Amino acid sequence: MQSQVRGGTRWKRFAVVMVPSVAATAAIGVALAQGALAASFSVSGQSFKVTADSLNGQGFSQYGAIDSGYTLDGKKTAHPVAVSAFKSASITNMCQSVVTPNIPLLGSVSLILRAGGAGHDAVQAENLYIDVEDLQADATFHNIDIGVAAGDTSTEKGGKGAGMKGGGEQANPYGFAQQAESAELTHVQQTAWATTAGTFKLSGLKMSVSTGTKECY
Repeated sequence: MQSQVRGGTRWKRFAVVMVPSVAATAAIGVALAQGALAASFSVSGQSFKVTADSLNGQGFSQYGAIDSGYTLDGKKTAHPVAVSAFKSASITNMCQSVVTPNIPLLGSVSLILRAGGAGHDAVQAENLYIDVEDLQADATFHNIDIGVAAGDTSTEKGGKGAGMKGGGEQANPYGFAQQAESAELTHVQQTAWATTAGTFKLSGLKMSVSTGTKECY
């Protein structure tokens, strides 16, 4: 079974559109698990943008969660996210950018990281989790299941995907999720609050810092 989708969405409330890493497929409500602990780490007050020419992942799953963190002035806040998980992923021509505003004398300052571009091997990741707020791309999913309980998406529980992140994340293991044996994504654009990986290998890494607003897209 294959599914091809293109689209994008934004989350502005406690209603999350589940998008298999980059494409809108179903709107759901996300409920926190009873007695959920704080997130494994508090996210910063800055989201970041990522683009890639392609992302080919094995063992895909996705579910709704809440990232707790801070605003840039130190106030506590929370962000509804769709967690896209891959047991392994290969990413070509990756760009990541984050802009810090209102720095005295400088104004905005941009940090851009690039890897896996022309002349270099693709970026390689193992046990990759991306807490996504906004996504767009073209996507093909192989043997996809939509409507699985989030806690049953790991191969250890008979699922096809990477399973939930764990570590006290605020997510409901009985809530809506989807999974696929593999996913092929191209023309990727996404805004995220956090990324975690067991291994993240960046070939041809280049990082630059400059004044002004300079983003990957």
